[in-house]
Amino acid sequence: MAGLPRQGATAPAVTAATDKRFKRAHVKPSRKRTPASKHLWLAVRVIAMLMVIGYGGYRGVTSIAAAPTLQVGHLVVRGNQRLSTGEVLALVDGLRGQNILTIGINEWQTKLLASPWVERATVRRVLPSTLEIMVHERLPMGIGRIGTSLYLIDAKGVIVDEYGPAYADIDLPIIDGLASAPADGGALIDTARTEFAGRVIAAFASRPELFKRVSQIDVSDLHDAVVILDDDTALLRLGDADFVARLQQYVDLQPALRERMAGIDYVDLRFDERLYVRPVKALPAQARR
Repeated sequence: MAGLPRQGATAPAVTAATDKRFKRAHVKPSRKRTPASKHLWLAVRVIAMLMVIGYGGYRGVTSIAAAPTLQVGHLVVRGNQRLSTGEVLALVDGLRGQNILTIGINEWQTKLLASPWVERATVRRVLPSTLEIMVHERLPMGIGRIGTSLYLIDAKGVIVDEYGPAYADIDLPIIDGLASAPADGGALIDTARTEFAGRVIAAFASRPELFKRVSQIDVSDLHDAVVILDDDTALLRLGDADFVARLQQYVDLQPALRERMAGIDYVDLRFDERLYVRPVKALPAQARR
């Protein structure tokens, strides 16, 4: 057939025309990230995220702190008996108007302890704007005589306040012998003697009708508590135990002893089976003048 190459003949080479508009793209092979670069990129992302979160938190706290509804507007005082509500509030002056969520509770509780009457105190938030102040006052156990002054003393030996007309309603015995030995920087009140006085008073507290007759207690000797009753001048030596039983023994024998003796110096009740009575010595003639 005309126009077709014969079998076995070599086909002529065909040359395609080149399109001058076509250009090969200059593609560079991608580089693999090293572990160091990956860690750096991750660190940058984390830092950026933390900055965003921190700024958001700062703005949130600022908004909360400025919220008028969360400012302390009400202070409720509970538990005070000797201190007035005004005296308690004066200890936390400056608390009103602060943000209830950001105030330092411990700091204000410490301020309340500035009063010797306050043994411990708690401050509790009551949202949105109220603080409840609960105070626990010290309970005086007696009137300690230190030198020539009288002080209200609690069972721990803490001087609550100087005794005076403002406390005329407090009916407690005078306690002698509490003062410590003179020493520079030492405590004013001896701890051991305070504990001894506390034991004596705690024992008498179980017998209120007997305790109300006790006028004075001397604890100078840690092994011998000396008691004076309201209607008597005799020194009653009770030792260091069985205070109530020994005092009751004297009260039972008091009428008979008065009939037999015009005046009694002291009565030693430390021996359970018997007691020793020392009458008041007659004064010298010169002293009676």
